[in-house]
Amino acid sequence: KEKRSKLKEAKEEFLQLMEEAKISAKTSFSEFAMKNGKDHRFKAIEKMRDREALFSEFMTTLRKKEKETSRSRAEKVKHDFTDLLKEQNVDKYSRWSKVKDKVESDSRYKAVESSHLREEWFKVYVEAKAKEEDAEKEREKERQRRAEESLKERQREVQKERSELIREVDREREQHKRDEATQHFKALLADMVRNADANWRETRRQLRKDHRWELANLLDRDEKEKLFNEHIDMLTKKKREQFKQLLDETSEVHVRHQQITLMSSWKEVRKVIKDDPRFSKFSSSDRKREREFNDYIRDKFVAAKADFRTLLKETKFITYKSKKLLEDTDGHHLKDVEKLLEKDKRYLVLDCVPEERRKLLMSYIEDLDRRGPPPPPTASEPTRRTVK
Repeated sequence: KEKRSKLKEAKEEFLQLMEEAKISAKTSFSEFAMKNGKDHRFKAIEKMRDREALFSEFMTTLRKKEKETSRSRAEKVKHDFTDLLKEQNVDKYSRWSKVKDKVESDSRYKAVESSHLREEWFKVYVEAKAKEEDAEKEREKERQRRAEESLKERQREVQKERSELIREVDREREQHKRDEATQHFKALLADMVRNADANWRETRRQLRKDHRWELANLLDRDEKEKLFNEHIDMLTKKKREQFKQLLDETSEVHVRHQQITLMSSWKEVRKVIKDDPRFSKFSSSDRKREREFNDYIRDKFVAAKADFRTLLKETKFITYKSKKLLEDTDGHHLKDVEKLLEKDKRYLVLDCVPEERRKLLMSYIEDLDRRGPPPPPTASEPTRRTVK
């Protein structure tokens, strides 16, 4: 280990000797040995081949450094020369002879080794400048082309928007005209067609004679017929509502007098309402009036039963115990229930069908009995924790 340490120290001192000797890349080992052979650091390396190997290694590194230094120096000279050309605003049209006269006194010009190299670098610079200028022209052309294309595209968009706006205005104008035509035709129907039994073919002949028919020329035949049918539907609905209103008024009056009920026949009711204008306006067909009356009575009967069920639910006197009370009191409880219920119109309106009403009442009581007592109010609520 000590021997290796001494050998390492000897090599470091030999390297120091070579650095102090200021040898150049052209110095030979024999020249170095002749000049420094007596130095103790030279002698510290015992074998001559080891000295020469160290020298060769040092020279390799030295030549590499000198080569890099030379290259860096040459690059700097070229860079400085290029800067000199830039300062002279050299372009692809410049001539070396004229440029040379302007810069030959500059140190950056003189730093270049030969006139041939100066001219060569000048040519390279001019070629690069020409390419750069040509490329810039191409870029400018491309920018110009894109700008023109963008302008054309915008013009197309504006034209498209303008065309769409014009079409939209035309559509709105056309729709406005059609709306006006529709209103004129509806007004014509309102004045000329007041019978819900009218048909389109015969009515159209009459409508054509009115000057307002021409105001609806924008509407085709199907559209006019559709508006006519809608008008007839409106008249039909209106006369049906008026007829039902007449029946409602009649039912209310005669329920109080206990004359006409939900079980009354059309023949009975007809005698009462035949003199009312709404009777004849509904239809000239008595069969249609009777059919409408039957539909009315059926709907009223269904509604009356539903109202009676609601009344039973509202009556707290009737409970799950009512069935047993009926059995235990020999019917007295039922009388008490009915006496309470008869104070409500929803009970009285079914006087005409007492058996049906009793059946609904008993069905409700039996349903309560099957379900049994209702759960306590808190049974369906979540357990509440006491807040301390």
